[in-house]
Amino acid sequence: MLEDVQKGLEGVLVAESGLSSIDGDAGRLIYRGYNIETLAREATYEEVLYLLWHGELPTSEELEEFAGSIQDEREIDADVLEIVRRQAVADEEPMAALRTAVSALSMSEPEDDADPEDLDATLRKSRRITAKIPTILAAFERYRLGEAPVDPHPDLGLAANFLYMLTGEEPDPVAAETIDQALILHADHGLNASTFTSMVIASTMADVYSAVTGGIGALSGPLHGGANQDVMEVLIEVDESDRDPLEWVKNAVDEGRRIPGFGHRVYNVKDPRAKILQERCAELAEANGDEKWYDYTTTIEQYLTEEQGLVEKGIAPNVDFYSGTVYYQLGIPVDMYTPIFAMSRVGGWVGHVLEYQDDNRLIRPRGRYIGPDDAEWVPIEER
Repeated sequence: MLEDVQKGLEGVLVAESGLSSIDGDAGRLIYRGYNIETLAREATYEEVLYLLWHGELPTSEELEEFAGSIQDEREIDADVLEIVRRQAVADEEPMAALRTAVSALSMSEPEDDADPEDLDATLRKSRRITAKIPTILAAFERYRLGEAPVDPHPDLGLAANFLYMLTGEEPDPVAAETIDQALILHADHGLNASTFTSMVIASTMADVYSAVTGGIGALSGPLHGGANQDVMEVLIEVDESDRDPLEWVKNAVDEGRRIPGFGHRVYNVKDPRAKILQERCAELAEANGDEKWYDYTTTIEQYLTEEQGLVEKGIAPNVDFYSGTVYYQLGIPVDMYTPIFAMSRVGGWVGHVLEYQDDNRLIRPRGRYIGPDDAEWVPIEER
């Protein structure tokens, strides 16, 4: 007899990985042995990419070569750019546009005929995908504003270049550092839904374009990648209500509303990434001279944790509760938050694909059949 069904595969071990580890009770996250707090404050996103993909931090020479190889691949072909333009003009959802554009990137892949088992080729393809996603997203936003895309800046890192292509102006160091830190925090997080989706696709020995496209599709769901947008929309609702945030959240709780950004499938305490972004949110508020959004989030968090006791119930703020306010203070459109999540998480998707395909076994779980087993055939004229 089969074991009990584990809906959502909760608690089921399906693979071993050296990429990231989560301690949900202690609120601890590490990438390949390095604490997320250290990486967020000391590393660049390119360093973290190298760490996830190669298993160790790069030397200065290795980082320069690696970052340069990503810079060299930022431009996208005219055919893909036209696909992005048409989706922007049609007012397509940004995640749907990104999914389509990433899939279309394979049309111009110079190593399209590479053996799927050639992991070096997969790594090179992955660098191209990672380099081009910021270009796709920035071009999409420019097109829907009726403006021409901005060419990649040859001297800026991935995060700063994204902001440059988005606005047409070189970002100040604080803004660039903030996005870089957010990318690091979102780069990997165990076998979450989108990462597992990428791994399942890769286990068939499909190419990395298929795996990343599948990851984007999984991330687009509101139960996975959309909570940061939901949080910001709630905060905007608070602002437009002209009500005190404490009064607003009390009323929302009384009405039985669920406040987005609270609760996590793994963490039973406050997400360590939320703590870091809360600090960044406070810094941006002080720099901008407007602490409104920071006050809203902290007031809501304090009420839900201290007055409602959600943390004692294992429901604590997650990374999405503060990432939205950080992006909003940088002037990034709300519906671009999940695409930025994808821009970061591609690092984890690729890392897990490379790791899993190195010792591949087709992922093929079983489902327990609960339908009839003795149905009698009825000819169509008698149905």
